[in-house]
Amino acid sequence: METNKADVLLGLQWGDEGKGKIVDVLTPHYKMVARFQGGPNAGHTLVFEGKKYILHTIPSGIFHQGCLNVVGNGVVLDPFIINRELDQLDMPVEVLQESLFICGKAHLILPSHRLLDAAFENKKGNLRIGSTLKGIGPAYTDKVARTGLRLIDTASDRFMEKYNALKTEHFRLAESLAFDHKSLQLDGLPFDDYEEAWFRGLERLKALPRVQSEVFVNETLDKGARVLAEGAQGTLLDIDFGSYPYVTSSNTITAGACVGLGLAPTRIGEVFGVFKAYCTRVGSGPFPTELHGKEAERLRDLGNEFGSTTGRPRRCGWLDLPALKYAVMVNGVSRLIMTKADVLNELESIKVCVAYDIRGQQQSLLPLTTESEELKPLYKELPGWQTDLEDVKSFEQLPPQLLAYVSMIEDFVQVPVDIISTGADRKQILTRKGAGILQRLAAI
Repeated sequence: METNKADVLLGLQWGDEGKGKIVDVLTPHYKMVARFQGGPNAGHTLVFEGKKYILHTIPSGIFHQGCLNVVGNGVVLDPFIINRELDQLDMPVEVLQESLFICGKAHLILPSHRLLDAAFENKKGNLRIGSTLKGIGPAYTDKVARTGLRLIDTASDRFMEKYNALKTEHFRLAESLAFDHKSLQLDGLPFDDYEEAWFRGLERLKALPRVQSEVFVNETLDKGARVLAEGAQGTLLDIDFGSYPYVTSSNTITAGACVGLGLAPTRIGEVFGVFKAYCTRVGSGPFPTELHGKEAERLRDLGNEFGSTTGRPRRCGWLDLPALKYAVMVNGVSRLIMTKADVLNELESIKVCVAYDIRGQQQSLLPLTTESEELKPLYKELPGWQTDLEDVKSFEQLPPQLLAYVSMIEDFVQVPVDIISTGADRKQILTRKGAGILQRLAAI
């Protein structure tokens, strides 16, 4: 018997691909949007009706009436940050109780997890991995070590006992690393003040519907409704398949949707892979096509490439096709979505990495490690379109140079590009006729 399947949408680079906007655009075709991994280190930016919203934990379908938004068991929660997100949404409690559901098995990021994150990063010195310092790594560490606290644990009479024991252990670890935690500021607040705000956020969080995501998501599918699983970060930051150790602490690939929501592999449908027309990266780690100097600054300024979560300037570089093809492979991507094509509007020419030179040998596959000075990207140079895309109303009306750019990408990775984003607003979206995702979904 054929069963309904969940589609997955995720990033194919180092995060910041514009996933939030694409989820927002696709949401009208789904009954449920479910986040399956990561935490407040994610920053999904949505722009519509002249307003800008940045979501860190709440799924990007929250602005659509009638959509069920689920935070799955694979996500780690910081009540302080979620509380701030809820303030930004400014939605009545009764609306939130009908549209936002949180899995009781999701683990909590304690204030002392953020303290540990800062202590560990400080200890690494010049070998820092570029953590967002949101406590993500330490929270996942405690989860795997089976000492973490879940949202469901807040209902236990022993919650404060467990909380204080874990906090004491975190402080002991920080002190053993010779970290001066007394001067630490968390989101501009001293630790004690942040902790107080954290508990206020926890009370608000406890007022929202609590579910078993594995049951809720599967029952929704069983009723014939469509589900979209929303990923955070990007494939090349995956804990297993990313540029380790400069990665996040969860599985950002399609398989992460299975363990982060309780979906069987046989219940995965389409996989939508989102990538930028170029590459960016935040923090440390290998970046084969990275640009430097004025070239990098120009691309950063054109794309406003500053982290939505941290505000840090992003490293910028040309599109890396071997890395993109690798990401397509490990995710089983069936449809590609290219964002920020408009950022390249002014460029006279555009380079694309089509292979690597490794000690004199040409290789078109992503190697076991890209952290080597002996790896040099080999580029193909294409003419830019030097055209404003503001007035382009259909995919087929795109400048021929941009269509040639898209065609080259498709030929290399052997997956079609169905959607191109030409700006930040949800209306700035072009879908290819015939094979387009939106038309296909609307027809179902």
